[in-house]
Amino acid sequence: MTRILAIAAFAAGLATAASAQTTQFYVVQDTTTKKCTVVDKKPTTTTTVVVGDGVYKTRTEAETGMKSVKICKTN
Repeated sequence: MTRILAIAAFAAGLATAASAQTTQFYVVQDTTTKKCTVVDKKPTTTTTVVVGDGVYKTRTEAETGMKSVKICKTN
């Protein structure tokens, strides 16, 4: 019984740690339209590329960062 409780507590701890991960934001540019946007997942396609400083902790930081990226200003 003690072993089952220990395993359950360990599993609960893992679930809590996984949900505590922070969200990351990226400034990406669509390679066809050249339009920049802020997304909360790293792009996995070849039609969008990460531009700017990479990863931001908040959406506000990413939006501010997008304003300073030269290729985003020209659109």
